[in-house]
Amino acid sequence: MGDVIQVASPVLNGNEKKYVNECLETTWISSKGKYVDEFENRFAEFCRSRYAISCSNGTVALHLALLAFNIGPGDEVLVPTLTYIATANAVTYCGGKPVFVDSDPETWNIDPNKIENKINSNTKGIIVVHLYGHPVDMDPIMKIAKKYNLFVIEDVAEAHGALYKDRVVGSIGDISTFSFFGNKIITTGEGGMVVTNNEKLNEKIRILRSQGMYTSRRYWFEVIGYNYRMTNIQAAIGLAQLENIQWHLDKRREIADLYYKYLGSLLEYIEFQAEKDWATHSYWMFSIILKNTVKISRDEFMEHLKNDKVETRPVFYPLHTMPTYRETKEKYPVAEKVGHKGINLPTHGLLKEEDIAYISERIKKYCEYESCDGD
Repeated sequence: MGDVIQVASPVLNGNEKKYVNECLETTWISSKGKYVDEFENRFAEFCRSRYAISCSNGTVALHLALLAFNIGPGDEVLVPTLTYIATANAVTYCGGKPVFVDSDPETWNIDPNKIENKINSNTKGIIVVHLYGHPVDMDPIMKIAKKYNLFVIEDVAEAHGALYKDRVVGSIGDISTFSFFGNKIITTGEGGMVVTNNEKLNEKIRILRSQGMYTSRRYWFEVIGYNYRMTNIQAAIGLAQLENIQWHLDKRREIADLYYKYLGSLLEYIEFQAEKDWATHSYWMFSIILKNTVKISRDEFMEHLKNDKVETRPVFYPLHTMPTYRETKEKYPVAEKVGHKGINLPTHGLLKEEDIAYISERIKKYCEYESCDGD
């Protein structure tokens, strides 16, 4: 192989250049401009929701969502321990405490069966993360939330377009948040979105996003807000990406099918993130877990692939193992297994079948290694 096979890469194959050039030619390059409104409106339609509020990245989308529910000191929010650290950090920004929940062994998402025993009088809500593009099992979680009067935030940073029982993820909880970082299914470079059906939450988030300025009275501030806006240039890219989102989703499904085809004979050595019959995975990342039959460590395995010009990523380290959140001796065995043994493989729209075949051939080779000294 020649060039490195990247783990992720944006595909800008639509009207991105045309729309950005229009922003430059008209000088509408900041947070005002037609593309901000159009991207928000079209994204709300895509999510089958009433409102979408653009913002500067996925982390601040989470922060805004939590602020909308008045999370503060003493409040607890349940989050999966197997997720990107932004999910917990946003709770901490508000002065709240993230309380960790272990993963489902098949989907790797937050396990609904392990939520209820984490709830106490300080619990205010639940953040679910549709990890790597597979939907969380939402119905039991919404039932628990209703029973205990908790809000539900869907973190959809990794799952644009995924379906839960024919419902678009991001349309089920009280609020959902999205990231449009450069490696996501669709991108604005940096950027995020908050989506809701609740008119009052929509209005509150819009005020908080724009320094606390009231939408009906310019330069009038009654609350402390934040400068969390998206630029018109970012929104122009996002709109162009959204116009082609079905192509992006179809391409990732094609890549996943190729991985299943080429890696299907290695089930003695690896296991996949399941796709449940009630779900449509969007495959932000195609991921595997190395079984104990593989004699080298996950990190050695990845290093060998790197030497073969195949870029990979480790699955997220569980948050309870991070120095910033290591407050308990409680074990989370499923998350620890996935976090210790999991690998994200290259997953993006520029890959060809020959790339997947090559990656799979290298994976087979290292599955059968006896030590890191093998050749």
